[in-house]
Amino acid sequence: MDSKEYLDKLITVKMDRMLGAKHPKHGFLYLLNYGYIPGTISGDGEEIDAYVLGVFEPVEEFTGKVIAIIHRTNDNDDKLVVAPQNVNYTDEQIKALTEFQERFFESIIIRNK
Repeated sequence: MDSKEYLDKLITVKMDRMLGAKHPKHGFLYLLNYGYIPGTISGDGEEIDAYVLGVFEPVEEFTGKVIAIIHRTNDNDDKLVVAPQNVNYTDEQIKALTEFQERFFESIIIRNK
């Protein structure tokens, strides 16, 4: 499934890196909950990844709305941006909140008009 098809949909994210976890290879800390959508396949052959914004404690699972997609232009691995229903973030806020990991990639933010 194309990641754009998830825009504005309610999905459940299973965390494999909860808020405060350390990246196993690169050592940086996750400043938000980060996980995947079970049963999906993304461009890199793994499950589709998602950043969860607006949840300020470590959680194992979260159901929220896909408000944007971070499309990496130099990598084949889009990231969904998920937030609680009726909560939104600007592109600038999304970039700031995901910079701890996205700084290693070139990307654009995709939204529905």
